[in-house]
Amino acid sequence: QVQLVESGGGLVEPGWSRRLACKTSESIWKFNTMGWYRQVPGKEREFVASLDGSDTANYSDSVKSRFTIFKDTRKNTLYLHMNLLEPEDTDVYFCNVEVYWGQGTQITVSS
Repeated sequence: QVQLVESGGGLVEPGWSRRLACKTSESIWKFNTMGWYRQVPGKEREFVASLDGSDTANYSDSVKSRFTIFKDTRKNTLYLHMNLLEPEDTDVYFCNVEVYWGQGTQITVSS
């Protein structure tokens, strides 16, 4: 069972940046696909960004050019760096690695 521990959530003002982290309990080299999703209560979980085994990144149209997904293999950690945050980015963000999910971390964008 792979454990995923997310951090970095909180309250952010519009236009500011925030970085989410997802630390895995096993070597990050093992995983072919990793990504971030977000969800508002009562709605379906929405794809945000993913990183495949060749480090090719994909983004949803709503975050493309503002968010960056990357990993640090020394720390076994997946990151999501978010720039120019908007109130519409307010969500619970979930880390996903293969079939495993983190517990979610809340991002609230508000002045």
